[in-house]
Amino acid sequence: METRRLQYLYELSRVGSMRGVADLLGTTTSSVSQQIAQLARETGARLLEPDGRGVRLTPAGRRLAEHAQTILAAVDAAKLDLDPGAEPSGTLRVAGFATAIRKTLMPVIEDLAEFHPRVGIVVFEHEPTEALKQLAMDDIDLALTYDYNLAPDEVGTEVETLPLWSTPWGLGVPSAAAELFAPSAGTPDAATVFAAFRDHDWIGNSRNIADETVLRTISSMAGFEPALRHQSDSLDLVEDLILAGLGVGLLPEDRPRREGITILPLHHPDLRLRAYARTRRGRSAWPALALVLERLRPG
Repeated sequence: METRRLQYLYELSRVGSMRGVADLLGTTTSSVSQQIAQLARETGARLLEPDGRGVRLTPAGRRLAEHAQTILAAVDAAKLDLDPGAEPSGTLRVAGFATAIRKTLMPVIEDLAEFHPRVGIVVFEHEPTEALKQLAMDDIDLALTYDYNLAPDEVGTEVETLPLWSTPWGLGVPSAAAELFAPSAGTPDAATVFAAFRDHDWIGNSRNIADETVLRTISSMAGFEPALRHQSDSLDLVEDLILAGLGVGLLPEDRPRREGITILPLHHPDLRLRAYARTRRGRSAWPALALVLERLRPG
């Protein structure tokens, strides 16, 4: 099997259309179709099936595309080993939560545009559960996820993890209600802070259960069940709800201050959000992915 034909099949598994592959590789849809048809004859397997006006990979096609990624990565790695100055290339699919994309990935994208223009990045904004599902299905190459120290996520051995950074989170409340916790009162523990707002409504995350797990865990320490009335995955909207007097909710302590909102620190136990870069095991040797992971690695 020619690696060029495997490249066509692999890119089809990524972009989903003959036209997309042709545009990506600078060729024609006819050439893409012919090369994949030849690959099917060589393997004796049916690789494509009709899907509306287009095509999609058969189960055999998906399996071969997965092998193709490994083979192409090995070829790239061999080239780099023989010529360390060779330029990484390819299109990297990244799914992650908005903060990590803005804080961690965007500087890398700017760096690649200047110094490694043959490496492209396609970005999808997703919460951790969604991103990990896409990673498992090989719909993306890199997942930027998070968990909390009080609600750790669980990933299998098929996933490789690079810790990126962590940041403390607190409870966002109306500033007028925060006056109860004057500096002279000392540093209350997390359960005491939560208990002061037991009669308030609470704001959870609409796309990630980890926030709700944290809220329920600390509330249970304070002896009550929080009334989770609202859900939002937007921190801006969480703040809007707090300002409107509709509830209290978790916010990062390093978030720019907004008038009318106070973020009360949580201690004993502390609450920290932990960010990660995650890949499928064995895939990080692909030069384009290895380059991005190196750029993401904390200094």
